[in-house]
Amino acid sequence: MGEIGNLNIKLTGKLEENDYEDINNLQNLCLKVDQTALKLELDYKLGRGERKSENLNNINEFMYYDRNKLIGYIGIGNFGGDTIEVNGMVHPDYRRRGVFKRLFSLVKDEWNKRESQKMLLLSDTNSISGLEFIKYTCASYDHSEYEMFLKSNARKNVLLNNVALRKATNNDAKEIAWQDSIYFDIEYKAEDISMPEEEEKYGSVTYIAEIDNKTIGKVRLEIIDGIGGIYGLGVLPEYRGKGYGREILTCAIEKLKEKNAKDIMLQVSVKNKSALNLYQSCGFEETSTMDYYKISKK
Repeated sequence: MGEIGNLNIKLTGKLEENDYEDINNLQNLCLKVDQTALKLELDYKLGRGERKSENLNNINEFMYYDRNKLIGYIGIGNFGGDTIEVNGMVHPDYRRRGVFKRLFSLVKDEWNKRESQKMLLLSDTNSISGLEFIKYTCASYDHSEYEMFLKSNARKNVLLNNVALRKATNNDAKEIAWQDSIYFDIEYKAEDISMPEEEEKYGSVTYIAEIDNKTIGKVRLEIIDGIGGIYGLGVLPEYRGKGYGREILTCAIEKLKEKNAKDIMLQVSVKNKSALNLYQSCGFEETSTMDYYKISKK
């Protein structure tokens, strides 16, 4: 067990490179020891902090140090809507010593200053310590998501060439935000709109799915450390049930392979059976489950 010496807590609105390195090192240690998953979104947040300095008045990163050694971390993620996501970890040698409770009290103080009405606490479904802490907060279960990876021996799907993926431009920004409000049941807000061409500079590329020049859906692709990610895939309601989701997914996989992605992953709600069946039929398998627990101000 670590002997705590000179304690200090660092609070900041965005990740700097040295913060990223400290947190990533702690994450790798925790993953090795616990054999469970975390959803810290470090690469996304590092790039977003560089892009959107106007959002940095809020405190999003909470770091607990023993001298120069990071022993605890909690991060706040805000991906649109009135909900924040909270995930974190404690060094294995410093657990059950109040580190996470202290950081979480600061997170709650920050949340109470914001307009966000809901807080989601994340934990791998196999993390005993994570679920024990969430029980302490009296948060209620909200939903779960699978993380899925494409199997190396997955059969290649045949493209019908009905769907074309067009790289989004800034002119598509409102369309993308509107589609997100449909797919993820979040309020459409003009201030939350992101510019696709700006996002692309940091490795996040959104594609508009079209048939005969008519917009039918979208998907966003990223590659981080050789792992290709498929996010925000959706088909507009009036075009569902015609196989277009499978075509968009197949096109997305091919684009990531063209960019030399070593692995390909995505995330899906456990309750979204239609999407889950689609992904499984295209060769994806569940590798971990993330549980989400909710705290509301009202």
